[in-house]
Amino acid sequence: MFAAVIFDLDGTLADTLEDIADAMNRVLRREGFPGYDYAAYRYLIGRGMRNLVIQALPAGDRADDTIARCLAELLADYSEHFLVKTSLYEGVAELLGELRAAGVGLAVLSNKVDELTRGIVDGLTEPGTFDVVMGAQAGVPLKPDPAAALLVSARLGVSPEAVAYVGDSGVDMRTATAAGMLPVGVTWGFRTKDELVENGARAVLDQPLDLLALRQ
Repeated sequence: MFAAVIFDLDGTLADTLEDIADAMNRVLRREGFPGYDYAAYRYLIGRGMRNLVIQALPAGDRADDTIARCLAELLADYSEHFLVKTSLYEGVAELLGELRAAGVGLAVLSNKVDELTRGIVDGLTEPGTFDVVMGAQAGVPLKPDPAAALLVSARLGVSPEAVAYVGDSGVDMRTATAAGMLPVGVTWGFRTKDELVENGARAVLDQPLDLLALRQ
């Protein structure tokens, strides 16, 4: 039984992969570097946008100035195109409605830049769906460090052990474990079930509404 749920964004609530990939590929090609197919981005996304730039650049072209320039280009490009192909996964809207009706606290925590995280959530969900929405912020370590998750649970007014943390990657499962929350993995996102289990998932969902059964 949990009193609140913290959701990851990319690959958990919303399928953001193609918009992120398209923006990163445009940056790479403008810089004269090769892009990647969508499948490759499943393993590049999830640790923040600066890390995405580092991993996407060729190994020999990762000088600090190149990273900084490409990150600025990526943020500018993606800020204009983050809802072109992005949508909630099937069943997510219904899940959020059920949880809200049951009085469960709801939050989003992403390694994506805070402004972009809020923009996507605002663009895809009804106002007031979430009690807390938090993306990457200066001075707060990225996941899997538990600091942000603990900050979100405090803002929800719920102790960590009463929070289910739902995500699609090993990073999310390690975050939940480190924060003392229930790690719940989802199979419809960017990573595999094996990765979720290996990184501590105590439950793995195949469809969004399966989360409701964990409260019974």
